[in-house]
Amino acid sequence: MHKLNSMIITRQIMNTVRKFLVRSGQAETEVRSSKEKGEKKSRKSKYAFQTRSQVDILDDGYKWRKYGQKAVKNNKFPRSYYRCTYQGCNVKKQIQRLSKDEGIVVTTYEGMHSHPIEKSSDSFQHILSQMHIYSSV
Repeated sequence: MHKLNSMIITRQIMNTVRKFLVRSGQAETEVRSSKEKGEKKSRKSKYAFQTRSQVDILDDGYKWRKYGQKAVKNNKFPRSYYRCTYQGCNVKKQIQRLSKDEGIVVTTYEGMHSHPIEKSSDSFQHILSQMHIYSSV
């Protein structure tokens, strides 16, 4: 049952993202490499979520390993970089708090998980209701 609930929540998040991208005309596209004409190269999808939260790291059900942090120009909060710990998964995320509204955390995901969610999804419904989705290309 846990795995089924996790997959349903993950599907809800991805359907919400896809609906937004289709509505805004920013669905994932393929671009040509400037070095190799005629060959198509797939571009990694990037999705940004703004969530009002007192904590920087929201539990999205996946396990992450922090691999970096850097100061960002014109922002007093650093940006943190994470990779999914699931073997073979290349998804990355960046987390940064907005300086103009310290209550908002921006989480940017790059890529799509190719595996089921790893943790219980009981608390995801409140996160979904607070998300504002943006696509950055």
